[in-house]
Amino acid sequence: MQCICEKLGADFSELSPVCIGNLWLFRDLPGETLMAMSQSAIRYRKHRGERIFLEGDLANTMFLIKGGRIKLSKLAESGNELILGYRKPGDFIGENILTDTETYPCSAWCQEETLICGFSKQQFNALVLEHPQIGLQIIRNMSERIAWLSDQVGNLTVTNIEDRLHRVLQNVAKEQGSEDERGYVLNFSITHEELGFLIGAHRVSVTRAMNALKQNGKIAVDGKSLVIARIPQEPPLSF
Repeated sequence: MQCICEKLGADFSELSPVCIGNLWLFRDLPGETLMAMSQSAIRYRKHRGERIFLEGDLANTMFLIKGGRIKLSKLAESGNELILGYRKPGDFIGENILTDTETYPCSAWCQEETLICGFSKQQFNALVLEHPQIGLQIIRNMSERIAWLSDQVGNLTVTNIEDRLHRVLQNVAKEQGSEDERGYVLNFSITHEELGFLIGAHRVSVTRAMNALKQNGKIAVDGKSLVIARIPQEPPLSF
């Protein structure tokens, strides 16, 4: 039987094969539990520039991105937008409804035509009561997300702006792009201003760092794509 999302997103160039019930957050659950989750999911289709939710909105729904791309951001005290990252098909947003947090800590904006499916908080609570093993699986997999966030914070401790930019570009490309013999390939555009928010630097500094990375062969432009050379692994410490 064809998934509802496949029918709704038939015109998407990239549609995630991951179903809401098969998301990494819920992996290793029994088949009947996965089927119940998929059947309970609600679906939305959004246009470019539309919001999924705003920072401070009541956190009542979590979503799987089936098609399209979403930007996560916050407003700094100065009023400027602080970009936290991007999410692609197969990624999950709004998972903070699994905690006692009452509002969304950031905003989610569609960067292009987007198809999402997910659960309201009321729906999900009912599913957990009916299938308690869902809660145990969430605990296991949320620890992986914490490790990823720690890695993102670690990037900001690199003092050299060129190295910091290189690391952030590689991480974004690893998560949102593809990989070949040249390195990691980023197939969508990020403005220098957006990169500045990601690495904590001014747009002019980002432009200079981008030019330096190109001259050093660490990044290259290939049509509309950006190729990022892999960062060499540091050898382990010996004692």
